[in-house]
Amino acid sequence: MNEHFKSIILQSTGASGLSEGEIIQSLWSGYGKIQRIHLDQADVSNVVVKHVQLPISQHHPRGWNTDIGHQRKLRSYQVETAWYQRYSEQSRARLPQCLAVDSLGDELLIVLEDLDEAGYTIRKGSVSWADIEACLEWLASFHASYLGQEPKGLWEIGTYWHLDTRPQELSVLDDLPLKKAAHLIDKKLNSCQYKTFVHGDAKLANFCFAPSGAVAGVDFQYVGGACGMKDVAYFIGSCLDERDCERLEDQILDTYFTHLQQALPQEDQGLESEWRSLYPVAWADFHRFLKGWSPGHWKINSYSERITRQVIHQLTH
Repeated sequence: MNEHFKSIILQSTGASGLSEGEIIQSLWSGYGKIQRIHLDQADVSNVVVKHVQLPISQHHPRGWNTDIGHQRKLRSYQVETAWYQRYSEQSRARLPQCLAVDSLGDELLIVLEDLDEAGYTIRKGSVSWADIEACLEWLASFHASYLGQEPKGLWEIGTYWHLDTRPQELSVLDDLPLKKAAHLIDKKLNSCQYKTFVHGDAKLANFCFAPSGAVAGVDFQYVGGACGMKDVAYFIGSCLDERDCERLEDQILDTYFTHLQQALPQEDQGLESEWRSLYPVAWADFHRFLKGWSPGHWKINSYSERITRQVIHQLTH
């Protein structure tokens, strides 16, 4: 890490010194790293930094090494910077406090609270219903925080799979009915009356759990305006198999909207009606991306196929 960024960390934390700790995660496709930094004589022992460095050569894990992908990734880090500078403090849902944001040349640094030190020490690869409810409550609180706001500086339309940012995946999609209906699905979602900010990548891996069962969310590169069902459908698809997706569908939606109502005491009843009807549309939208991006992916299953066929039928008849 360069000396300028080290000085930013020291200034933002009041520490007398620092040392570089373990690399928590390498960023997707070689764009840098997330690293724990140990502090001397500061109010906290550690911070976590997201250090973005443009790769000398691109090595996308699925072979999508294109300028479109590169520009989308650059934009995502600009969005995350804007998110932490302008919007993150408004969130009623728990997320890491941002201590500093800085750039130097083509490098970017985001200094964040260490959620492990704050008690969110658990990462999960499988979930209980209590875990699912905690994450649904987090999403409801997050969505309630930004209902009706304009996503200035963020993605105009949130999520990393938004159709306009994924022309290559659409071009190679061999499911012709889905390919033909892709723009109808996209239009249906984007024309909803009630919009909020969506997390945009609300998979299980982006939630940190405390022993008490509380959760905090991380990774805000794809925050933008949208219907909240995009996050809910994507989260559920990240942690349940097709049988549980179907078996628990009503319970999932009932739980989410119960928490949304608690977070929005004056909620317009039209919001729940509209968003419930868009849950399968949001599911079909991600399914469209996935079938073009990685046709053999484990998330492509009979539940997703059935939901998508129903949505296509409804939109085309």
